[in-house]
Amino acid sequence: MLIACVDVDYRTRGAVAAALWFRGWAAAVAECEAVRPFSEIAAYEPGAFYRRELPCLLGVLALGPRPDVVVVDGYVWLGGDTPGLGGHLHAVHGGVVVGVAKTRFASATAVEVCRGASRSPLYVTAAGVEATVAAGWVAAMHGPYRVPTLLKQVDALARGAPVDADPGAA
Repeated sequence: MLIACVDVDYRTRGAVAAALWFRGWAAAVAECEAVRPFSEIAAYEPGAFYRRELPCLLGVLALGPRPDVVVVDGYVWLGGDTPGLGGHLHAVHGGVVVGVAKTRFASATAVEVCRGASRSPLYVTAAGVEATVAAGWVAAMHGPYRVPTLLKQVDALARGAPVDADPGAA
């Protein structure tokens, strides 16, 4: 199973999206990575965050192989049938999308996953697979801490890339 985790870092002007592709939930290292800068992004709009982030995620995912599963930093469902970022990604990209959020969203129904010695859970939602299955995958991810190794790494990759980075040159 090929998995990609993605993240976006917003700058004063623009954003940088990063992706890591890996095989198997216990993988400690990525097979490949990509970084893509975006000089223009949509303004932040409460309740429509996906309009800002979705083009960045699609852009960076286009730089690598098509994954079986995409892991996003956020929610797939915000409650009921209301899609979050991951739900919108699933509608456009297809496949399985797993959302891993660090903070609770009041109306969302998420499976809580505690990792390592942390008492603070991660909140897991999913499209294309049951959330309980996705939660088991997240629990099995590499790393002794609350946030899995490769999710930390993709965040650092996005944050550390210069805004004028060459797309796909990471």
